[in-house]
Amino acid sequence: MKALNAWQFLARTENSVRLIVEGRHHFNISVLEDDLIRISLLKDGKYRLDRTWAIAPKGDVPFEGRKREDTTGFSCPDFHLDETEDGLAIETGTLRLKIGQPLALTWEARDASTDLWQEVARDRPLNAYMLGRKDHRNQHHLLRHADETFYGLGEKSGALDRSGRRFEMRNLDALGYDARTTDPLYKHIPFTITDKGRLGACGLFYDTLSSCWFDLGNEKDNYHPPFRAFRAEDGDLDYYFSWAPSVLEIVKRHHWLTGGTAFMPRWGLGYSGSTMSYTDSENAQERLQTFLAKLDAEDMPCDSFQLSSGYTAIEGRRYVFNWNTDRFPDVEALTSAYAAAGINLIANIKPVLLDDHPLYGQAADAGLFIRDSDSGEPEKSPFWDGTGSHLDFTNPATVRWWQDNVTAKLLNRGIKSTWNDNNEYEVWDDDAVCAGFGDPIPVSLIRPLHSQLMTRASFEAQQQDQPDKRPYLISRCASPGTQRYAQTWTGDNYTSWDTLRWNIPMGLGLSLSGFFNTGHDVGGFAGPRPEPELFLRWVQNGIFHPRFTIHSWNDDGTANEAWMYPEITPLVRDALKLRAQLIPYLYTLLQQAVTDGEPMLRPLFLDHPDDPNCRTAEFDFLLGRDLLVATVVEPGAHVRRVTLPANADGWWSFDGSAWYPGGEVLEVPVKDDTIPLFVRGGAVLPMAAPNLRSDAGSDTERIWRIYPQPEDRPPRLSRAYDDDGVSRNAVVDRHCLTTLELSHRKGRLHLDWSRSGSWQPAYSSARIWLAGQSGFIVNDHALSAGDTISFNPAH
Repeated sequence: MKALNAWQFLARTENSVRLIVEGRHHFNISVLEDDLIRISLLKDGKYRLDRTWAIAPKGDVPFEGRKREDTTGFSCPDFHLDETEDGLAIETGTLRLKIGQPLALTWEARDASTDLWQEVARDRPLNAYMLGRKDHRNQHHLLRHADETFYGLGEKSGALDRSGRRFEMRNLDALGYDARTTDPLYKHIPFTITDKGRLGACGLFYDTLSSCWFDLGNEKDNYHPPFRAFRAEDGDLDYYFSWAPSVLEIVKRHHWLTGGTAFMPRWGLGYSGSTMSYTDSENAQERLQTFLAKLDAEDMPCDSFQLSSGYTAIEGRRYVFNWNTDRFPDVEALTSAYAAAGINLIANIKPVLLDDHPLYGQAADAGLFIRDSDSGEPEKSPFWDGTGSHLDFTNPATVRWWQDNVTAKLLNRGIKSTWNDNNEYEVWDDDAVCAGFGDPIPVSLIRPLHSQLMTRASFEAQQQDQPDKRPYLISRCASPGTQRYAQTWTGDNYTSWDTLRWNIPMGLGLSLSGFFNTGHDVGGFAGPRPEPELFLRWVQNGIFHPRFTIHSWNDDGTANEAWMYPEITPLVRDALKLRAQLIPYLYTLLQQAVTDGEPMLRPLFLDHPDDPNCRTAEFDFLLGRDLLVATVVEPGAHVRRVTLPANADGWWSFDGSAWYPGGEVLEVPVKDDTIPLFVRGGAVLPMAAPNLRSDAGSDTERIWRIYPQPEDRPPRLSRAYDDDGVSRNAVVDRHCLTTLELSHRKGRLHLDWSRSGSWQPAYSSARIWLAGQSGFIVNDHALSAGDTISFNPAH
């Protein structure tokens, strides 16, 4: 490893400046937007990997990757380049970048109120950039300031504030992890946010798929001022620097940069059943049929069931695409029964073939596996109580083989969705060879890419099978861009109160990192069966996450089921029914995530950055901008401390019985049936009537829950999005968007609404629910709480 210091100006192109460093390495600065600049360091002037699968500002990337120099989707604005006493300065309308000797960058942002430049980031003065002399390791060091706060890095354990800690990106199957301390975990998301307070926020995305480390204040060195470090063991040093006035705008910029969020079908927001114990049972099909009967008997809403890998298993070993016909004697009968019940099946699939898999020889002969670096034979890695080989998704033949099997073994048998699992690609022969779409690549350069390409291959197979419908997929492992295809979750968590609590900031970290559609295994996946109180509180929390799945692999062989404890089943049922009624609100948030880049799950400070209390409320969060969730996460609790973010609109209790000024910290009394929820003043929440399914056709009645703001506060806008729930192009044309403006003046409430779009929802009227008072005006008509509004579709 050697530090890079001396540089010379090489050339200016239309959108970039090129330097030569130490007489041999290329250092390129590309102006992509006024607030977004890319820095790339090419060892000996050559890319180690000249493609990216993460960068997709307008549309998706080719399956084989996008050339790193491709600027499609960027505006590439003009910029000023000046020589200074210390080096060079690049200036856009928003950013000024100074390049000094020895090589170190200083970033300044224009203050809109004063039109002055203010420093927002700076490389450390010495040894800011380092490269391996005999390998491709690389490092980047920046100064670190005591008043900075760091967020991001996706799915990480512990506090949402990453300051003072060190993190590793190396995808692992971290079964039963500790949600406070375990690192690394499943996902590879090398993106940080630096919150600078009044100076705004900076985003740093390192576009690498190699294992890497982030040190955000854990390391100290006497010969350098306080610094933060990025270190990668391979690949290119290629990063995107963004600045914005707020953390929220940085989150939205990164989400846009990496291609946005998949618009999954509406039913994907409903409760999804799952457990390993069903499919691992010798009477698996019977148990799955019993699940349907229990849903009816217990009057429980449900929209899908995730079929664990036991359907492929023989004596505990998992053979992807292989049906155990003893456990499942009539697959079509099962899928037909679930379809008739309106419940979607989602099948678990894995990218490793055990060496005694019935299809192993066929796949090996066709060259579908990653190859061992020494022998050239299929690589062999430990997997599920055996040894297997990982499929190589950079080989088009593998992609076709995979899609053929997804189609034949699942889609053609009535299972239309996939759960892409165990895809961390723990191949530790770093030089194992991947086909690389005709240009071989060592696995160390692209390990997490395989999980993304696997998920994309499944996505495209499902799309080809039902071209007019939106696919639904789940993926456990992910790298930036995977969210374009699938929902994700925080993996195989351990059953404990600690996990319930600390999964909350873990999910918020994913949301701040561009993965908006996430959730957790409710009840805990690994370890002991949850006690009744823990299970109830986990369900009451889980209903407020985009992915709501009760899942388990309990040590005693039992299953986490909604009805597992009769003494709390009525309360679990109430929670599931509340979730079902919230689907219109959740679906609107999903549409806003897709079209506007708005996170669904939001830490309190994201919308209230000036309230210091919002920085320390680890276990409270916002679902959308308006619904504050502060569920009980401590055993034996009698009160729940709730932070109400400071704002002039205040907060209503969800039941409408009390209004509180913003900025208060409440001690809310709690009992078993208490779910502390608060709604921002001025909000109108769209909700469904009680319903057992989330499909649009069943949603025949709308409820508008109105929470007034204080008198003479500015009007607040809410909206509700509807479509048929499944059509691929609904967000473009076939939908209905209702905009609601709530104002409070002269002692009266006014709700003005309008609709746009060509879709006519199943409901034609809305019932009014009003917090706290009665008597208000809707489109110039006097109404009271409980009245019904009839819609004119032409409005």
